[in-house]
Amino acid sequence: MIPMLLMLLNGCTGGDNRVLEEVSEKVYMVEPSANISIHNYDGAILVYGSNVNEVRVRSLKRAYSHERLNQIVIDVSAKPGALSITAKTPLQPKWALSDYSGTVDCTIVVPATASISALDLNAGEVLLDSMHGREVHARLGDGRIFARNCFTNLDLTMNRGTLTLGHDWWEQGKFSAHVNVGQGNASVFLPTDAGFHLVARAAHGKIANDFNNVPLTANSSAREMKIDQIINGGGSATIQVRVDKGNIKIAEANP
Repeated sequence: MIPMLLMLLNGCTGGDNRVLEEVSEKVYMVEPSANISIHNYDGAILVYGSNVNEVRVRSLKRAYSHERLNQIVIDVSAKPGALSITAKTPLQPKWALSDYSGTVDCTIVVPATASISALDLNAGEVLLDSMHGREVHARLGDGRIFARNCFTNLDLTMNRGTLTLGHDWWEQGKFSAHVNVGQGNASVFLPTDAGFHLVARAAHGKIANDFNNVPLTANSSAREMKIDQIINGGGSATIQVRVDKGNIKIAEANP
């Protein structure tokens, strides 16, 4: 009975666990202030802002079978002032031993002045680099978010994982970062001379703050720690960080 079961299992998995890959790359012309939306289920979404008037989409599909690989589709819809990118993966099979593989890594170069009206990923990694448009909205289920040198109105939400917000330099201007993490840790790295309004709240966790010149306030009954502080005169920038279960670190990038 056991040998028959092993043969059945091998037959269902195909006896070959090699990952198959397929790469494609396409370019779409857009306006510098275009609204861009990106949707993926499992994998990565890496967005780089650049001095271009186009969107370059490079997709890397991975699966364990050619059939499954061919079922993954990168759908791009373009209209004046807007571009939508959707990585469509097939539905999960009902049979437990069926092939349910399939991830997509999307590397996307966009105009730095574009807006990301929606970036949605169920599980994996999100990278946002050098965005200067009106706004960026990103949501991740489980995984990691890294936003670097984005001088825009950032709205970052994650259910579980780690989130890092970093600036190698500081620009004067009106922009904001609103960060919400359900369970995990959030780190913010900023230049020593950065001026901003900091609001941080760890509902069940701790806050470490290199810019701390006022005491943290804590609610002992709820084990909550929070900061509401003007850093280096404040300026027009606002950074708000909330973590429900986990820790927050506000660090000087170049102390």
